[in-house]
Parts: sequence; structure tokens; C-alpha cells
Amino acid sequence: MKRYVMFLGICWFVLSLFVYNAMAGEVTKRIQDTGILRVGTTGHYPPFTVKDSKGQFMGFDIDLANILAQQLGAKLELKQMTLNELFSALQNGSIDLALAGITITPKRNLKVAFLGPYYVTGQSILGKKEIVTQIKAPEDMNRPDFTLVVAKNTTGEQIAKALVPKAHIIQANNMEDALKMVLSGKAQALFADEPFCVVAAFRNQDKDLAVSEPFTFEPLGVAIPETDLLWMNWLDNCLMKLNAIGELKRLKQYWFHSPEWMNKLPQKGQFM
Repeated sequence: MKRYVMFLGICWFVLSLFVYNAMAGEVTKRIQDTGILRVGTTGHYPPFTVKDSKGQFMGFDIDLANILAQQLGAKLELKQMTLNELFSALQNGSIDLALAGITITPKRNLKVAFLGPYYVTGQSILGKKEIVTQIKAPEDMNRPDFTLVVAKNTTGEQIAKALVPKAHIIQANNMEDALKMVLSGKAQALFADEPFCVVAAFRNQDKDLAVSEPFTFEPLGVAIPETDLLWMNWLDNCLMKLNAIGELKRLKQYWFHSPEWMNKLPQKGQFM
């Protein structure tokens, strides 16, 4: 009986090692063997990921991907995909991680694992600097004489109606039409994703526009396969280090507060 119990114990131990090794080295071993870090991105969400006038990827996420590759001593291989394709690629193992300004949500977390957040964004307002500087909280806009424009069928529209129901909310057909209403003075501010507001302000530097801090909480994470504990742990520690030494803050300063990178983009409207 003792030998039988011992045999079962050995079998359990061997099986545990097998399962652990399968979960703790699949991605990291492949990166070490090939010397390549495969990163999926959309290329259509500036300032996080976008293509320059030469067709090369650039952005906050692309810089972060390059830093991760350098930390690994690996060559970076970028693959362009739609958001849904990114999740499938993580599940089937054709990419090692995805960076595309991806908001961490419970629904998405059922498909893939997330690390972070490495950046927290949300819904902001874009308008003339003299107006935006006076808005410290949603309550400052929640009055009938404040005209806020949103794009139809967007998250911004839903949240604006919930946060400032007393404001005069105009529904534009799309984001560009909403922006035109602010530029023409037909609306005091545009309510939309912080990244869109930042890029719109950069595109119109002569209009004295400003972007508020986000009024909502939308954490962005690095999406990874859920089968490699060692890979997950390495990335988590790397992000913690990058945050501690101020590297993530430096990336934010460059991509969200300096319009310099806009000079590398194609003509207006071709990257949004």
C-alpha cells in the first residue's frame, strides 16, 4: 500500500512538473531560441500605434515594444492586425504579445491575459484653452448653457449623457464633424477618447486648443497568451522597472505632450 501511495505521489510530482514547464517556458524559450520578439499591433491608433509617411510603425506602443525587445536582447518583429485578429493570434501562438492601446476589460480578459496598466486614459474634452482650463470636473459642464459635441454611437456619447445630462449635447455624424463644430465655435468642447483629442489638438496647433485630463478610467494593458507563467512574470517585472525609472513617463511626455512626431505622419486624415 505504501509503495502504491509512493508511486501515485511520484506520478503526481512528474505530472506537476510537466504542466508547470509547459506553462512556464513556452513563449520565453521560443524567444530565446529564435532571438525574435513578435508583437502584434493595429497601426491605426495614434499616438499609440500608427504608420509614418514611409510606412514604418511608430508610437508610444512601438517605442515600448522596442524597449522590451532590447531588454530581451531580441529582434523586434511587428505584425499588423485588427483588434480581433490580435486576440486570435495570441491564442494560437503566432504573436508573443499585443500592444495597440488596448483597454483592459473583463470580457477581453476571458480571452487573453493582461499586464499593466502601462497607461491610463479615458474620455477627455477638447476645446479652446480658455474654456478647457476652467473645466476641472464634469459638474463644471453640467449646465444648459454649455454646448458639448459628441460623435454618434460612440463611448463618448454614452458617457457624456450619463455624466452631464443637463448640458446641451449635440450629436455629430462622426469625429471629424464633431471637431469642425469646435473649430467653428458651434460647440464649446468635444467629448471623446483622450488620444483622439490629443492628436486633434496637435493637428490644429494654430487654433489654441487644449485637452483636459481624462474624466473616466480606462486602463491600457499588454495583452499576452495565458500559457506561460515565466513570460508573464518577466513582463510584469519589466513594466514595473520601466515605471520606476520614469521611462513610461518619458514616453507619455513625448507622444502626448509634444507635437514633434506629427511631422513624420502622412497628409492629414490618412492616419486616423
